Amino acid sequence: MVSWILKKILGSKNQRELRRLSPIVRRINEFDEQFKSLSDDDLRAKTAAWKEEVSKIPELQEQWKKLDEILPEAFAVVKNAARRLKERQHSFTVCDQPMAWDMVHFDVQLLGGFVLHRGRIAEMATGEGKTLVATLPLYLNALTGRGAHLVTVNDYLARRDAEWMGQLYDFLGLTVGCIQHDQEPDVRREQYAMDITYGTNSEFGFDYLRDNGMATTREQQVQRGYHFAIVDEVDSILIDEARTPLIISGPATISTHQYDKWKPLIEQLVRKQNMLCNRVASEAIEKFEQSDVETGGKVKLGQPRNKQLLRMMEDPDKRRAIDKAELSFYGDTRKEELFALKEELFFTIDEKSNEADLSEQGRSFLNPDDPNAFVLPDLINEFTEIDLDPALPQEEKDKNKADRQQHCDAQAERIHNISQLLKAYCLFEKDVQYVIEDNKVVIVDEFTGRKMPGRRWSDGLHQAVEAKEGVQIDRETQTLATITIQNYFRLYQRLAGMTGTAETEAAEFHDIYKLDVNMIPTNRPVRRTDHNDRIYKTRREKYNAVIKELKEAHAKSQPVLVGTVSVEASELLSRMLKREKIPHNVLNAKFHMQEAEIVARAGQPGTVTISTNMAGRGTDIKLGPGVIEAGGLMVVGTERHEARRIDRQLRGRCARQGDPGASRFYVSFEDDLMRNFGAADRMTRIMERFGLEEGQELEHRWLNKSVETAQKRVEQRNYLVRKRTLDFDDVMNMQREVVYTYRNEVIDSEEPRKLIYEVIDEAVPAKVKEYLDVDEPNYTGFVHWVNTTFPLGLTKEKAQFETRSVDENAQFLVEKIKDAYERKSAYEEPTAVKSLERYIILNAIDRLWQEHLYAMDALREGVYLRGYAQKDPLIEYKTEAYDMFVELMANIKNEVLNNLFRSTSNLQAFENFLATLPQFLLREHAPSAPTAGAESRIRQPVGAMAGVVAGDGDGAGEGVSIDLPIRRSLPKVGRNEPCPCGSGKKYKNCCGRVA
Repeated sequence: MVSWILKKILGSKNQRELRRLSPIVRRINEFDEQFKSLSDDDLRAKTAAWKEEVSKIPELQEQWKKLDEILPEAFAVVKNAARRLKERQHSFTVCDQPMAWDMVHFDVQLLGGFVLHRGRIAEMATGEGKTLVATLPLYLNALTGRGAHLVTVNDYLARRDAEWMGQLYDFLGLTVGCIQHDQEPDVRREQYAMDITYGTNSEFGFDYLRDNGMATTREQQVQRGYHFAIVDEVDSILIDEARTPLIISGPATISTHQYDKWKPLIEQLVRKQNMLCNRVASEAIEKFEQSDVETGGKVKLGQPRNKQLLRMMEDPDKRRAIDKAELSFYGDTRKEELFALKEELFFTIDEKSNEADLSEQGRSFLNPDDPNAFVLPDLINEFTEIDLDPALPQEEKDKNKADRQQHCDAQAERIHNISQLLKAYCLFEKDVQYVIEDNKVVIVDEFTGRKMPGRRWSDGLHQAVEAKEGVQIDRETQTLATITIQNYFRLYQRLAGMTGTAETEAAEFHDIYKLDVNMIPTNRPVRRTDHNDRIYKTRREKYNAVIKELKEAHAKSQPVLVGTVSVEASELLSRMLKREKIPHNVLNAKFHMQEAEIVARAGQPGTVTISTNMAGRGTDIKLGPGVIEAGGLMVVGTERHEARRIDRQLRGRCARQGDPGASRFYVSFEDDLMRNFGAADRMTRIMERFGLEEGQELEHRWLNKSVETAQKRVEQRNYLVRKRTLDFDDVMNMQREVVYTYRNEVIDSEEPRKLIYEVIDEAVPAKVKEYLDVDEPNYTGFVHWVNTTFPLGLTKEKAQFETRSVDENAQFLVEKIKDAYERKSAYEEPTAVKSLERYIILNAIDRLWQEHLYAMDALREGVYLRGYAQKDPLIEYKTEAYDMFVELMANIKNEVLNNLFRSTSNLQAFENFLATLPQFLLREHAPSAPTAGAESRIRQPVGAMAGVVAGDGDGAGEGVSIDLPIRRSLPKVGRNEPCPCGSGKKYKNCCGRVA
């Protein structure tokens, strides 16, 4: 009560903050009045002068202080430039459409610009000109010369805004770039070099991954830092799209799938199951009249998308009865009945968990001779039996274990392939979940209907769908680089965002991104009327009521925008409107440019536009002639979304800039939100008890609060899921930063040899300690490791490791390796040596990092099982991830050592190098040389290489040799060919006999 009174007297925190900003707005407008007398060149000169002044300040923090000082003046320059463009009726084209500049910043837009510059989120209602607001902070931060980014939700909006607002930047002397999906690296580099760059979140993120995880030279990298970014539709990008990480994948090195092999048998199996389920579904319809609903549950287990079953489920009574019967089967008392029911089918499909499982009948059909072909063997028992068998020697035991492991892997691969094929046939429909284009499977987003080219389902599911459709089965992919949206945007020194709906997610923005939300007032009072929700018992009643309202609005020429939560709901409404002969547009967000044009026309008289909630964001709906008199644009929501802000976005589509408008949501107790979180069963019983007839609705503001309470529950659950995901990814993010920093250090290094020597200085002593700093030093194993890794040709006797301490042995070996490497480098092409050394390190990092990503994925999937042992999966994940990362860094160093003497700058240099080498090594225990004719063909060491093999006399080169294959000086002679010595005998009976 006290807080309510204080808020009434002092205002909310947001109101107090906006009051404090009022003097800054006044100062901006004062400067704007002063600048009216300046010429265009004088106004433009201010930009150049500020850029020069700010660029001389080396520290970013000091640059920001300077920007804060000049902010009122800089914002006034932008506002003045916008006024000049409007007064001159400046015309231009945007996305090939003619336009004229007609905007000057309002005071509330100046407030929004200040909030964005401070690194906060500005919540501004739809139609308040967020696109123009962004020009203020972007102009100011571009003065640093470090680049300013604006992030949008799709390529069309990025191009539109860059070309549209680019007129203003160009007038002020700043350059503007735009990142598009199909640009080449050279073009991208040019766009990032501009003062201001527009693009989508995925393009910025993928460029980061390519620059840091795949580029091998500075010239291949396109980005130039992460200084300042504004995220448009910040709730969509940082919350909705943050659930899916950005992944760059490439084809796996090996592919063991058998989808094409099993496809014919699976097709037959699915056909038999379909026939069985169709027969059972017909029986279920008859039995339902006798109150037997359990047969319908059997159909749902075997074919959840059976057409007869779906028609039955349209009846709310039958739907509830089947759901109840299905739930009862999972009780402890009926587990045996459930098992017996499953065995009557060939396989079962669990639609919720997206899993498929063969029954005994299905296994017998696929492999009648060996039903156990689809059962994983118990490796632990089998390994124990092998270990306990006293008759088997150790080598035989190891071989048997390897055979059993290989057999288990083959079984697992077979089961996995069949399971994925069953899912592809039973759960994934063509033209619903995917389409076929250019002989490829293209995924369709279930919420927006957008096609997502380039994206693939993981875990072999995409290959299964490709096999089902008979298109080319691409090789399975493996992750090359990955980052979440959250961690990409946390790279920026200063991040800001703007949207129409951020207030409900303010806690998440603060916790994850350290972003506060400021609500900016509208330029004109909002005249929208938000009606109470209308709540119905069933979906059928709800949709009939929606159609009735659309007919009434269409009859009086009032435009209506209908928002749906899925493509399926859009198409259902479209079919119902066609029956009523009402013309309409269906917008499923498949084509960004067309969707913007259709949404822009949604305010014309009598227009009915059906749209998924995400379609057409960022586009204003301007009212046509006579629409204001008809009541403005009417927004109808066919279902409450899980998040309140999505509903608010839909409401905000109407009543822009003081226009009239109205909104209403239609809800049924069969909607997913109400069923899962809104106590739908209890409310349905209450409605039946009060005798509400079919088609009658409930409507009260208390019921609105009940729906919003359900939404809050879902929002809280989804936030916890995203927070948990981020907790796991933070572990990966720290590792990614270390690896990418090291990688960039290698790319930027002028002297990569120093990095090579750092690896030698760190990795060699570690190996010395591993072999020698133990209770029983393994000198033989250590000498073997040295000689297989480096061309030193050491023997136990010559090296005399026993006579030195561990540190002395490490120092001795490091000096030998560096000396050998210097000698090897003398034969490389001088211009290519640095590139070769960079390649040696980068190749080791990239190959092992990719393997590490795969191992971390496997760890993350399996670590949740540790919860059963009362262990926190996150702590377990952190512990194991740290150990794996330490091992990764050690492996990278060892890989560098292994490749140090196995790499060359090019083939010609390698040939030149080999030509200077002796054919046989001059070492203490060299293999005995051939006799007779072969002996005369051995060349002696000459020139500098003699020092490598025999030593320089001071002991520096003693024991150093290059271990390379023997090169023949003459062509190979066959055993039955004449001997080249001229004796007339066959080679095998002459020189070949002793060679």
